[in-house]
Amino acid sequence: MNSFTGKILISSPSLDDPNFEKAVIFITGHNENGATGFVINKLFSRAFNELAEFSLSPSLPLYEGGPVENDQLYFLHCRPGLIAGGDPVSGTVYSGGDFKQAVQYINDNTITEMDIKLFIGYCGWDAGELETEIEEGSWLLCDTNHEIIFAGDVGMLWEELCLEME
Repeated sequence: MNSFTGKILISSPSLDDPNFEKAVIFITGHNENGATGFVINKLFSRAFNELAEFSLSPSLPLYEGGPVENDQLYFLHCRPGLIAGGDPVSGTVYSGGDFKQAVQYINDNTITEMDIKLFIGYCGWDAGELETEIEEGSWLLCDTNHEIIFAGDVGMLWEELCLEME
């Protein structure tokens, strides 16, 4: 099986699902049981410090990671030397880890939005589902880099990646 872990999915204009209109998704896991990832280009309506339990934290953007478990916080980061327990995804990008440590480093400004991306919810596919959607033309698949994942200005990311794919 050819794993898509560490790849970027770009929603096709023909994809008829409002959850994924102009979505750019970073795939954090893909195996014979299915796939997971996060929408990296859709800002959530509130910032991190607008959540009651993090009101004393700096104002970092939150992203709408996907329609699954959208009452939970998740994160990607590129600081494995600071945040214990993260799962390596691609290059220097890690998924999850010790969230209390991450918040501590956010609060003391050791970690900034250039190092961490916070999500409400995630995307998930059952076994074979993502492969079928790619074959049907719902998604374009491309390689990624650190800069795409932790880009601060995501407003035109979908359009920029679509142009690169042409």
